[in-house]
Amino acid sequence: MPSRFGKCLLVTLVACCAWLVLPVYAQRAASDAITAADLRNWLSFIASDTTQGREIFTEGAGIASSYIADRLRTFDVEPAGENGTYFQTVKVLGVRNRGTSTVTVTVKGQSKTFKDGQGVRFQRNQGVKRVVTGEVEFVGYGLEFAPLNHHDYAGRDVTGKVAIYIGSGPQSFSDAQSVLVGNRAFEATTTHHAVGAIGPTLTPNNRQQPGDGGRGERPDFQTTQRLDTVRPPQMTADDEFMSFVFSASGYDYADLKARAERKESLPRVNLDAVRIRFDIEADYEVVQTRLSRNVVARVRGSDPQLRDTYLLYGAHYDHLGYAERPGGFVPDISRMCPGLQRTTPPPADIIFNGADDDGSGTVTLIALAKAYATGAKPKRSVLFVWHTGEESGLYGSRFMADYPLVPIDSVSAQLNIDMVGRYKCDDPAEGNTLYMVGSDRISTELHRLNEQANASLANPLTLDYTLNDPADLESFYTRSDHFSYAAKGIPIIFFTTGLHRDYHAVTDEVDRIDFDKMTRIARLVYETGWRIANLDHIVARDNKGPRAITRANASR
Repeated sequence: MPSRFGKCLLVTLVACCAWLVLPVYAQRAASDAITAADLRNWLSFIASDTTQGREIFTEGAGIASSYIADRLRTFDVEPAGENGTYFQTVKVLGVRNRGTSTVTVTVKGQSKTFKDGQGVRFQRNQGVKRVVTGEVEFVGYGLEFAPLNHHDYAGRDVTGKVAIYIGSGPQSFSDAQSVLVGNRAFEATTTHHAVGAIGPTLTPNNRQQPGDGGRGERPDFQTTQRLDTVRPPQMTADDEFMSFVFSASGYDYADLKARAERKESLPRVNLDAVRIRFDIEADYEVVQTRLSRNVVARVRGSDPQLRDTYLLYGAHYDHLGYAERPGGFVPDISRMCPGLQRTTPPPADIIFNGADDDGSGTVTLIALAKAYATGAKPKRSVLFVWHTGEESGLYGSRFMADYPLVPIDSVSAQLNIDMVGRYKCDDPAEGNTLYMVGSDRISTELHRLNEQANASLANPLTLDYTLNDPADLESFYTRSDHFSYAAKGIPIIFFTTGLHRDYHAVTDEVDRIDFDKMTRIARLVYETGWRIANLDHIVARDNKGPRAITRANASR
């Protein structure tokens, strides 16, 4: 029999061990509380005809958002919206830009100024009024595509310069690569850090058309983002502008244009003698306002020093609503799934139920909120956002990122869940596969935390990073809500199982969902979030950028 001192020591050791072990058991219990039965039950309503396809600005979307709020209330998840509610009002603005922006080109001391709509066409959302100047770098077609060994930026540094590109792509680019051509200005100013981007006027439709001056005219653009932010100038230009830019380069622009039209290789052209000045004089008039709403909830952290910082989970609850005719229009998915046959829709079905897109993410997020609210509490607070209007242009997430309900710099990371209930291209071999996008682009630490979380599972998933490849033609990194936060410099992970035969079709129904796999994915997302929310620091942001990684070299 131990002595009194021995008894005290034993009690102390047991208490210490319990203090260390109980949070782990509580965490695992919360993860295990995520069940396929709950997911099926909630999705059976979210993706039912009652919610009418959940299209933004419709009664169906209102029914869906209210249903989510009701579930949160049941689990005593704290409202984090406006005025003590679960809702954040999202304003979708229709805007006319009546500004008078100009661009001035100086070549060896000679200058010419071009007005917006007269030989040049600025993007409509130009951001705040300002002056942007820079040297000029010609980047050929302005395209980077490793699979075709095409690298227009190789040996060129456009950081702090204005990037100029011409043509519509080389011969090696098929129609499948057309998405890259359309993203050239965006890639120049984001990936390659140019201060501005100028491309050719490819069609007459790119030219500015005069309005009738009436209040009833159509807006130039629709947005949920702030209009007073700094945006790198992007514009298209006609032959007169381009000819002047190249006038002292030793190359005739007409000849370069002809080469580009023949899709030939373009020479390196030195434009050191050229300077460009953008005078952004935007003048915005809001001609239309429409309202929708995000659903927002919070579980407060347990650490007084960390509870004012956040892990942010997200999914979008909206979908496509009603089809204009039975079966509806379905997009081409042959690029990702060659030869896959679409499901034949029932003749009378006109509702896009969106069970996978993104009903699966919507109910996974409900399960996560329940797990955190009823289980162990992490040190950092957890914010849950069900975004509206993802299908219309990331409306809800862009609004939240620009008008956040918590300080945006207090968000450690954002985890986005969109389409996690199926197999990519309906391939049975994909039964254990989950696609990861963006985990390493801003934070290598975030990538490693997710890898560790997966390894901790009793039955780990196969994490595939091929959709994170910067050469991915589907551009998954930019096409869902996580990108609104990544654009603010917040580390993100996008969890998805990829496209399938019922993507954006009325046949995306509950009976096609693999709830067991979905449950495993939900538990991984929980385990990853738990690690982020218990770090003693904000996830490190080393900004190494995208790297092409696959299953074979996933762990780094």
